Amino acid sequence: MDTLACGRASSRDDALELIQHAHLDELLRAASAMRDRGKGNTVSFSKKVFIPLTHLCRDYCGYCTFRADPAPGVAAYMTPDEVLAIAEAGARAGCKEALFSLGDQPEKIFPQAREALRKLGFTRTLDYLAAMSELVLAETGLLPHSNPGLMGTDDLARLRESNVSLGLMLENVSSRLRHSGGAHWRAPDKAPSLRLRTIGEAGRQRIAFTTGILIGIGETLAERVDSLLAIARLHERYGHIQEVLIQPFRAKPNTRMETSAEPDLADLQRTIAVARLIFGPCMNVQSPPNLVADDYPALLEAGLNDWGGISPVTKDFINPEAAWPQIAMLVKRTADAGFSLRERLAIYPDYAHRAEFVDARLDKQLGHHRGADGYARMN
Repeated sequence: MDTLACGRASSRDDALELIQHAHLDELLRAASAMRDRGKGNTVSFSKKVFIPLTHLCRDYCGYCTFRADPAPGVAAYMTPDEVLAIAEAGARAGCKEALFSLGDQPEKIFPQAREALRKLGFTRTLDYLAAMSELVLAETGLLPHSNPGLMGTDDLARLRESNVSLGLMLENVSSRLRHSGGAHWRAPDKAPSLRLRTIGEAGRQRIAFTTGILIGIGETLAERVDSLLAIARLHERYGHIQEVLIQPFRAKPNTRMETSAEPDLADLQRTIAVARLIFGPCMNVQSPPNLVADDYPALLEAGLNDWGGISPVTKDFINPEAAWPQIAMLVKRTADAGFSLRERLAIYPDYAHRAEFVDARLDKQLGHHRGADGYARMN
């Protein structure tokens, strides 16, 4: 195909041709060659602890088991002591990243969330998140990375002071998925325009940012391409997207989508490869290895260069049924595929030495963990 011969999906038409019609083997070879030009044989990961600050969420996505409504006897938020206990366990295990994940703005619909925040001394979940990020940074030296959902201008500015990077999954730009019965029905924070606004504002504030798409939630292939291109446009404008994540939907019991078909390995490979050809050789493209079980080395054939965060301490609270691979096994299987595994920080090497992307208040802690080449310092 002409597009593969050129080595880059330079237009929407090119990308659609690739995702819809390209021979998979040829597509994988082109994406791998592009990855090799930009990343060589290095594949990275971040050693982290996972801190689920609250499971309460005002969104009711059709696939999510992380979110919860208030329940008797279940604490609405982790306490500062609980947050610190997890962070300290991570520090003892050699982790560098504290990943904060939480539901989106639960205080807007749940009086129980408002009351719990009041007792903690706060009125908004994002303010409590900022305080806990600052606490973990100061007390443990772990580098926070938060995925709290939609963030406004002031929220991003406050979190930038204690987080070396932030994240928000775009998931998909299709407003059709918000129609009755769709994956994002009853999920006001999944409005594509609002998520794109947050990602764009993060770029304006020079925040290293992680985003990506969720595949298999009822979108068309064209909608996948349009979602990747929306991210690409923001990155072209601001240069702040440090990682593009391609995450496959996994059906979970007791959700509206528990009987929905999951994308298979070939579909995931195809989408990763097209993402690589859209974003080029220098972008960091990631997909979680625990969501494809023993088949995860096959994702390297699609142009992947990062495995994301792996925890030796905590489970994946978003996908609790899917255990992360042991780091020693991740090293071995990555090496067996011809690659060298490197530990990175929550901020990628491409951004870790760029002063405009790092708040001066983070210099000391970041410098403690950062090696000369921007990867994690070898202990």
